[in-house]
Amino acid sequence: MKLKDKVAIITGSASGIGKEIALEYAKEGAKVVIADLALAAAQATADEINKSGGQAMAVEMNVTDEAAVDAATAKVVEQFGGVDVLISNAGIQIISPIVDFKYEDWKKVVAIHLDGSFLTTRAAMRAMIKDILASPIPVASYVAPSGARAASAGTYIMYASHIAAMAPATNLGAATPVQIGAPGGEEPKPERKPPGEQKDKDSKSKPKDDGAPEPGDAMTRKVRNDATAYIRGLAQLRGRNADWAEKAVRSAVSLPAEEAVKIKVADLIATDIVDLLKKIDGKTFELQGQKRALQTEGAVLVRVEPDWRSRLLAVITDPSIAYILMLLGIYGLLFEFYNPGLVLPGVVGGICLIVALYAMQTLPINYAGLGLILLGITFLVAELFVASYGALGIGGVIAFVLGSVMLIDTDVPGYEIPWTVIAPLAGVTALFFLFVVGMALKARKRPVITGAEELIGARGEILEHTQDQYWARVRSETWQVRSSAPLARGQHVKVIGIDGLVLLVEPEVSGPAQQ
Repeated sequence: MKLKDKVAIITGSASGIGKEIALEYAKEGAKVVIADLALAAAQATADEINKSGGQAMAVEMNVTDEAAVDAATAKVVEQFGGVDVLISNAGIQIISPIVDFKYEDWKKVVAIHLDGSFLTTRAAMRAMIKDILASPIPVASYVAPSGARAASAGTYIMYASHIAAMAPATNLGAATPVQIGAPGGEEPKPERKPPGEQKDKDSKSKPKDDGAPEPGDAMTRKVRNDATAYIRGLAQLRGRNADWAEKAVRSAVSLPAEEAVKIKVADLIATDIVDLLKKIDGKTFELQGQKRALQTEGAVLVRVEPDWRSRLLAVITDPSIAYILMLLGIYGLLFEFYNPGLVLPGVVGGICLIVALYAMQTLPINYAGLGLILLGITFLVAELFVASYGALGIGGVIAFVLGSVMLIDTDVPGYEIPWTVIAPLAGVTALFFLFVVGMALKARKRPVITGAEELIGARGEILEHTQDQYWARVRSETWQVRSSAPLARGQHVKVIGIDGLVLLVEPEVSGPAQQ
């Protein structure tokens, strides 16, 4: 990411995921705004960023309070000069069975997650539009590639821009402000005309004012009328279709690129950036009392691509990748513990586990799910030592699967761990512990066949006795031996220990010597 000097407002960033996002943005050179209901905690996070060489400010923001959101955004614009990025991260979680879930709690969740997103987006959008209107150079908004759309706030920004361009097969519109958490609020329904009535052309039609009240309560009508006046003012400033803009707000209509150009909602259609620069070359605009002509044909394009670090972080913070790295780390460390000295499994496992933990701090992790995964692995390990007739193994697999399903605590699309990842890894984990680790443990329990330790328990025969020294043949080798009991030549002995180069033996009652 190229975020140097970009102003980023991050709501709910005094702690948790929001704080980690703020720290990463600060590392990339962004001017970070820590917007949180807890001002003291927000200031602490901002101080942490400033002390590390970054730029940050803290603002108190209740995302459900329209006045508080607008005031905080205005403070940001005054301090940093504008807004480039908005991350609506503020949220709460209230876990309760539906039959016990209080309506007040439901309204609180909806207000923070939905109304908060609406209010902060609107405030940031208006700050961006002010920057566009005050820009000393023309600003072009381009809806691309094919299949893309400029909806809601995107429609306002298109209308505010000096040049509104669209790629083929794109659309814009649906600019109705939907404040879902507002009591009694409802989306406006498209006007239905009687059969046979001639439809007015979009470029000439105006909503008929018959005195009937608009749908929704007073607050909903207030917000909608304010948005309508705002976008009509932008349309009149840029000479674009104001009547269609009003329909986009009141009736949530949308329009494809070809029709948008035809009725003067957009200025032109361009297949790509090069085509866009060619078509706007020579256009003149009056900016701050001066006429300026564009010279864009053949201009050198500078594409801002993510650097290798950003691309790497994007890969490892994928929930499925983080999940796999965590399991590889656990496997590697366990295998190293069972077979000390292999080194490679421990090194790889340690690296994978640390990278996975780094990735998980940026993800909404459910620690109950993480605990179930670790419990399942513990059960699978215990199955190798305890005769449970498969109960621990089956329980371990069940706990592992349940934990994997619960691990990511969000319903946001793209964050869940798919079954196509969970099922194979559950099977691999079960096989790893029941067979691979099981075979390793069996190998450890086999008798030692090399080294000095393998002499313990070996039998031999006394060859000679000189003063206080005894010599015996053990495993076809002649060893000096020592015993607490008297020994005689030809007597059979058993090795019970080793003291340097001397074997500790005891007399054997009977049995042939092993030579």
